[in-house]
Amino acid sequence: MIIDLSLDKNIVNHCLKGQSSTYMADWEIKKPLGQCYGTQEPFEPGQEYYAALVETEQGLVRRDYSIGYWQEHKPAVYCYWKTRMTRPEQKKKLFIDDEMLMAFFDRLADETDPEKINFRFVLTLILMRKRKLKYESSHIDSTGQELWTLRVTGQGRTETVVNPHLTEDQIEQLSGQMGQILQVEF
Repeated sequence: MIIDLSLDKNIVNHCLKGQSSTYMADWEIKKPLGQCYGTQEPFEPGQEYYAALVETEQGLVRRDYSIGYWQEHKPAVYCYWKTRMTRPEQKKKLFIDDEMLMAFFDRLADETDPEKINFRFVLTLILMRKRKLKYESSHIDSTGQELWTLRVTGQGRTETVVNPHLTEDQIEQLSGQMGQILQVEF
């Protein structure tokens, strides 16, 4: 399945209701370098490897690992997925299943860092567009945060997501960064 990170304007407009001046640090998640982070050896066209997000003092950073390095060293990562180095003549596409996106969404559930809350919110919008999450309601909690209740399609469970009231520009910026992480071209 190809990830489509474009967002429905109705969803974006709903997010922008009651905008606040929520601070969002600039994330700088680099594009893949075409080599293993651990060995510095380049990937061959068609070679499978693991792409991962690693938590550093600077925030989430993307790092790519060869299968051999991954299996031998088992690097500590926040989230990962298996992908393949594109061939030069091949248009870049990402085939990633919805379960990986949901796993990443679930992994971010208990985070309190504002950057990760923002990232989870944009991921929520993407999963809503893909019909993996369905908006049910929202309410303001005792701290003044707007919380969305969403139903996970086909799983009989609900999730709560903080709406950080991102601006449209912030949503587009985070969507673009998510696209870079996942190697999606728009």
